[in-house]
Amino acid sequence: MENFLVQATIYLAAAVIAVPIASRLGLGSVLGYLLAGIAVGPLIGLVGGNTESLQHFAEFGVVMMLFLIGLELEPRALWDMRHRLLGLGGLQIVVTITLVGAAAIALGQTWQVALAVGMIFSLSSTAIVLQTLNEKGLMQTPGGRSTFSVLLTQDIAVIPMLALMPLLAISALSHGADTDHAASMSLVEGLPGWGVTLVTLAAVGAVVGVGTFLIRPVFRFIHGAHLREMYTALALLIVIGIAFMMSLVGLSPALGTFMAGVVLANSEFRHELESDIEPFKGLLLGLFFITVGAGINFAVLFGDPLVIVGLTLGLMALKGLVLFVLGRAFGLKGRNQWLMALGLAQAGEFGFVLVSFSVQQNVIPADLSETLLLVIALSMLLTPLFFILFDVLSKRMHAASPETEADEIDEQHPVIIAGIGRFGQVVNRLLQSTGIATTVLDHDLEAIQLVRAFGAKGFFGDPTRPDLLHSAGLDNARVLVVALDDKDATLKLVKYARGHRPDLHIVARANDRMHVFHLYRAGANDIVREMFDSSLRAGRYVLENMGLSEFEANEAETMYYKHDRSAMRELADAWDPDIPLGKNKAYIETSRRLDKDLESALLAMMNGKGDDE
Repeated sequence: MENFLVQATIYLAAAVIAVPIASRLGLGSVLGYLLAGIAVGPLIGLVGGNTESLQHFAEFGVVMMLFLIGLELEPRALWDMRHRLLGLGGLQIVVTITLVGAAAIALGQTWQVALAVGMIFSLSSTAIVLQTLNEKGLMQTPGGRSTFSVLLTQDIAVIPMLALMPLLAISALSHGADTDHAASMSLVEGLPGWGVTLVTLAAVGAVVGVGTFLIRPVFRFIHGAHLREMYTALALLIVIGIAFMMSLVGLSPALGTFMAGVVLANSEFRHELESDIEPFKGLLLGLFFITVGAGINFAVLFGDPLVIVGLTLGLMALKGLVLFVLGRAFGLKGRNQWLMALGLAQAGEFGFVLVSFSVQQNVIPADLSETLLLVIALSMLLTPLFFILFDVLSKRMHAASPETEADEIDEQHPVIIAGIGRFGQVVNRLLQSTGIATTVLDHDLEAIQLVRAFGAKGFFGDPTRPDLLHSAGLDNARVLVVALDDKDATLKLVKYARGHRPDLHIVARANDRMHVFHLYRAGANDIVREMFDSSLRAGRYVLENMGLSEFEANEAETMYYKHDRSAMRELADAWDPDIPLGKNKAYIETSRRLDKDLESALLAMMNGKGDDE
């Protein structure tokens, strides 16, 4: 017990230091955890190589992650995505397994080991790739959406892979394995491979039945107690109970919890489960990656570095080639094709899980597993470099052929709308409904295609490109609506338009107050914070339900709106981008004075209404 507490303390301390540093360097939290484990393990030697007790505890992080992934996968949504999941994602897995397996056989491995290695290396890092796509704003691009589909397919494929592993067990490894620590409560010990598979299917059916007919009534019963901690207790009971049941039949607990998550994806208690499990998942999953990093045998790397590095680069080149070809076959071109190929070239965190499970099932020898862990870790460490390579290629392709991707704009109207997402669509529909013609530009092809499907016309192209703006009628337009998601692109467009047309009226979408100040100085006339009006309307509803009449609540809303518009200009004048907001005394004093003015005005209005009554 004391050894467990010492290891846990060291690992948590290493995570607190290493993970924030890795995140700030753009490496992501997963690599931060791995580097923390490498630091306290092989590098510094604060912990020994025996991390088994803590790793078993930390593996519940993987179990909880699969449960949460299952909660996100509504069966109806999966069915709607079936063509991309089975086509692009399924082909990527099958082709990668085939090629990696063939390479493993060529290197002298048996077909069972080769198939297991192919499955392990066919997976990519969901945590690293999704985080990077979100940080770079690439999730809504065609390449980003295709990448997400492949990752989703891989996450789902982990389940049949876990079920298939016992069938690949090598008898020589089974006889040579240490069976003294075998679980005494196992219900499948001694069964042949086909027997284990049948028990797997029966256990999956049991999980589906429990999730459908038992968990929901229990949740409603707990809901009647009105005790917040009971929700957490039930959520943990679901995960740990199903994990224990799967362990009884000799299966990975992740199999059962994933299936339970899918079953409960349409439950009214889904969001409650997510919020209760998320903190435990994040911490335990981090500990799992730390123990993996601490357990990596760098003697293998230093013993033959050229082989390990060669295997890593060879794997990434092979996966990248497969993804590049499949991306082309499914309609991706240019930067989107390179994004998917370079972004998914690495092995993933589920590879660690499959390596550990395959060793336990006597599929892969322990010495080979150390090499596989090194290849997975090195490929994940190289992933940020591949995204940097993508950025370089993307800029070069954009500079080399700026004209080839945009539509030819053949009409001009008094209003130009740059950006036709959820914000720009509302503006466009309002104007079109009142008979005002608009010229719509957007660099998202699917958004343009959606607009065209509903009978409106839009042009595909980057709205920040001067040539496209002039083709759209910037020289003669009366109003420019900048409704882009990208804050930097919005600011760039406003600056250019104002510099070229001092008389143009510019309406700009802002993400937050700081963005408002930047746009104000750039020359925007009307600046709309994307959440401001909806939040103000919600506040009016609260006032009405707190006893104010509809007229009084509307008056308060109107006064707040007018005060905010005038106050924003004063605050913009006091704001200095070179001084942190919390240290800008002029800004703070102005803000406090304006808040007091607003409070006095609202109270005076309310008191005046009371006197009238």
